[in-house]
Amino acid sequence: MTARPANAHQARLLKLLRDGGPNSRAQLGDQVDLSRSKLAVEVDRLLETGLVVADGLAASRGGRRSHNVRLAPNLRFLGVDIGATSVDVAVTNAELEILGHLNQPMDVREGPVAVFEQVLSMAAKLKATGLAEGFDGAGIGVPGPVRFPEGVPVAPPIMPGWDGFPAREALSQELGCPVMVDNDVNLMAMGEQHAGVARSVGDFLCIKIGTGIGCGIVVGGEVHRGTTGSAGDIGHIQAVPDGRPCACGNRGCLEAHFSGAALARDAVEAAQQGRSAELATLLAANGTLTAVDVATAAAAGDATSLDLIREGGNRVGQIIAGLVSFFNPGLVVIGGGVTGLGHTLLAAIRTQVYRQSLPLATGNLPIVLGELGPTAGVIGAARLISDHLFSPA
Repeated sequence: MTARPANAHQARLLKLLRDGGPNSRAQLGDQVDLSRSKLAVEVDRLLETGLVVADGLAASRGGRRSHNVRLAPNLRFLGVDIGATSVDVAVTNAELEILGHLNQPMDVREGPVAVFEQVLSMAAKLKATGLAEGFDGAGIGVPGPVRFPEGVPVAPPIMPGWDGFPAREALSQELGCPVMVDNDVNLMAMGEQHAGVARSVGDFLCIKIGTGIGCGIVVGGEVHRGTTGSAGDIGHIQAVPDGRPCACGNRGCLEAHFSGAALARDAVEAAQQGRSAELATLLAANGTLTAVDVATAAAAGDATSLDLIREGGNRVGQIIAGLVSFFNPGLVVIGGGVTGLGHTLLAAIRTQVYRQSLPLATGNLPIVLGELGPTAGVIGAARLISDHLFSPA
């Protein structure tokens, strides 16, 4: 993809076609502030670039039938969502529909070289199936703070060896296309905004509870990253004064007391102390415990597992209550691997938020689980790079 929109009007048209699919010139005209003649000029210029193609005649609206246009069907984006313990890679078309998706376990602590070798191998497998001859752009999510303009991770607590690594530049050279890099929870928020539960909401919070905890902040339909890119790093807000040591070097952080890793540690402790026969049985069988095991035990009625989930949900809810009072969002989305804990976790979070935040902020505030699961991040990654490429150069 070498062409870029020449102005803001063309960028707006491209994003409308991305988000709404093929559309007629007349319907596009209903959504942009352009005269009919100016709209015709801009659409014709986009057709000349090859970014947009004709797509037959539209249904009649009472006069001469308008022509449909759509984004070029051969455009391909690569979406990559690097988590703490796994990697998701997907190929999408220009409308961000997933054409192929792979997931593989991977420890982010193995470092950027090993992780990106895995990513490139997975991308090559997807290309080999015939889904793409090449990629027009790639979006990458990583589980740590990112200096967004440069696409560089900065002192990520659970990513040793990644500090300062030129992720965007390195992958761009390997893939031969433009690359954008962002924090993984920002991409989850963008995915839920594009195709999930947040489709019609302009201001919302997206909380990811996995190995760590983060928050994507969407304001007026746009991700708010802050001055340097670290906005939403709620896992390192203090939840317990003088509490447990955290990987970031501080004590009492939310992430140290409730996350996938913290929950697994608490479950092992409960099993070893004889507080849960169910967890002890799972520990003996597997040699370790995960958040999934806690969910399994809770589903079987294990009281200790249910208590661990409720306690964690209460801690998360207390932090979210503060965010809701401060930001007044229209929606709170809960996602990430720990959402396998389901409605026990969600109920505890809701209880704290509705109890602690003012009625004006919570009176019409849905707090819901994300709809897209592991595909939210890769859709968000594809949206990230398309936002970049569908903006004037």
